[in-house]
Amino acid sequence: MHDIRAIRANPDALKTALKHRSADPTIVDGLITLDEARRAAMTESESLLARRNAASKEIGAAMGRKDMAAADVLKAEVSALKDKLTGLEAEAARLDGELKDKLAAIPNIPKADVPVGADEHGNELYREHGSKPALSFTPKEHFELGEALGMMDFETAAKMSGSRFVVLQKGLARLERALGQFMLDQHTEAFGYTEVNPPILVKDDAMFGTAQLPKFRDDQFATSSGVFADRIAVEETLAAFNSLLAEPNIKNLGAVPNEIVRGNLQSLVANQKVAASHWLIPTAEVPLTNLVRESILNEDQLPLRFTALTPCFRAEAGSAGRDTRGMLRQHQFNKVELVSITTPEQSADEHERMLSAAENILQKLGLHYRVMTLCTGDMGFASQKTYDIEVWLPGQNSYREISSCSVCGDFQAMRMNARYRPNGEKGTRFVHTLNGSGVAVGRCLIAVMENYQNADG
Repeated sequence: MHDIRAIRANPDALKTALKHRSADPTIVDGLITLDEARRAAMTESESLLARRNAASKEIGAAMGRKDMAAADVLKAEVSALKDKLTGLEAEAARLDGELKDKLAAIPNIPKADVPVGADEHGNELYREHGSKPALSFTPKEHFELGEALGMMDFETAAKMSGSRFVVLQKGLARLERALGQFMLDQHTEAFGYTEVNPPILVKDDAMFGTAQLPKFRDDQFATSSGVFADRIAVEETLAAFNSLLAEPNIKNLGAVPNEIVRGNLQSLVANQKVAASHWLIPTAEVPLTNLVRESILNEDQLPLRFTALTPCFRAEAGSAGRDTRGMLRQHQFNKVELVSITTPEQSADEHERMLSAAENILQKLGLHYRVMTLCTGDMGFASQKTYDIEVWLPGQNSYREISSCSVCGDFQAMRMNARYRPNGEKGTRFVHTLNGSGVAVGRCLIAVMENYQNADG
């Protein structure tokens, strides 16, 4: 989230950042125009309110003098002011809401040391570890190995859930479980993270806080409590109901009169959100970061470090045709997440520390990897700076992302109203938030399988 006061003070900084992120910089001028209109409406409202209060006092004085004519004039003025004030307050509230919506749609500003680039081709090598394994045979991909062993079943998963799901059995199911436990133990024992078992169903506010909403709504899985999940579903049901009523001899549905059923459906159509829904988390970053939402911490409590092993759910919108074979891009997968809450002064060092914690997992497993610094055009929406760890997969003969570690500054904290009180100060500041994969368990399973395979599969 951005502070409109900072944008007013230095609009060119945001314009430059948006250019680097391949976004439209002209939206900044629209924000400032909208803010000016909002502040003008608020100023006029305050002026009218002051005049109305003053006129109300004058009415009392006039009636005390028994000057009823003057009192009547003042009463008419107060009535007119009240009507005008109601309209102005509504306009100010509308403009304020529109401004907040537009601010929420703007990505974070990259840090000064982030390479400028349009896409992944602008990413820069930060460091690498180990070397590619020297295999004396043509390596197989993980799904070839898993299916041949009878431990990785995509066909059965598709029957019950559709594409991009898998059933692991026997040794592979056990290995994935063991990898997740190993990661948690390393992060808690070697790096001091606090293990958390969070909810995997969260509300809109939690998803907004970490910036999954509203921009990435189509990438998420929403749930409902047995009621219609969205307006389109209600409209389709209403259309079907009206079609049913056109049939002869249809007068009632059960004991409920038709007009009541239709009225209820039409009422539902009028609402954009029919029922309070929950979201399946795309990453444990969401619940872990929201542990500090709407709170004021003491500086001595920071940094806070949390880790969790959870299922994650992603709709993978826009990924048609990409990684359709195997486990690389699934709708459901397990991941160990790392989240840190720090002061602004601590966040840069914490970013390096978090990266080291994620790297430690791959080092312990003897896997070759490289760390890339993402350029401005390839970073996530909420990130100020991101490191991607890419593990070597012999079966694919390529590097693939297995962890992403990002520092977000106060971007998420402003959306969650998460603050801390510096030692010796009365006021508060927004915390800095960081998140990273420590690491994706399914992709780690893939890496272990492909790097440690034998010639016989």
